[in-house]
Amino acid sequence: MAEVIIELQHANIYQGSNLVLQDVNLTVNKGEFVYLVGKTGTGKSSLLKTMYGELPLTEGEGTIAGFSLRGMDWKKVPYLRRNLGVVFQDFQLLTDRNVNNNLKFVLRATGWTDEKLMDEKIADVLDKVGLKAKGFKMPFELSGGEQQRIDIARALLNSPKLILADEPTGNLDPETSDEIMSLLVSISRDYNTAIVMASHDYIVVQKFPARMIRTERGRVVDNATINME
Repeated sequence: MAEVIIELQHANIYQGSNLVLQDVNLTVNKGEFVYLVGKTGTGKSSLLKTMYGELPLTEGEGTIAGFSLRGMDWKKVPYLRRNLGVVFQDFQLLTDRNVNNNLKFVLRATGWTDEKLMDEKIADVLDKVGLKAKGFKMPFELSGGEQQRIDIARALLNSPKLILADEPTGNLDPETSDEIMSLLVSISRDYNTAIVMASHDYIVVQKFPARMIRTERGRVVDNATINME
């Protein structure tokens, strides 16, 4: 049987006191690639933030990579996030240090201490994203596509079971978007990593088809089709 990485049952998703998604039931298995689509403001980001512990789950049940979201307090969030990778639209790289030190910062923050092991891990993830020679570059010396690859490398540091990607192609030109999508699809396939990717770029979704979940009118619709309105 497939290992379940995300399981939400009758979950109500809140942004503050505002109920944004009601009665969410969702299962994502190991190695599965899933799009999260829907108009701006329909709860895509709130759903992702609940999955990585930034928003609390107070109603319903949720398990992410073996961690229960109910009762998840700030002490437990780092342990959850060691099993996750998060990729943002705006890269969120630290601008005052080079690529290697950006990645080392994350490793130290998640409990790594051995310098040699850290250096080996950094070399490994940079190799995976095709930027082996760029470790000594500063973020401003990299193109948008390269910065997004570094963001993906950062998400891979702790060999996560799940990557949550929030509009990772949102700031990129079409050709670079295709490169990033090919990279994400290959990571999902080659490393059996579940990926949930929020997007409202339907060109990308059509070019790299996968299961789709749509947020609309306060609900989550599974196995959705593209609604081109």
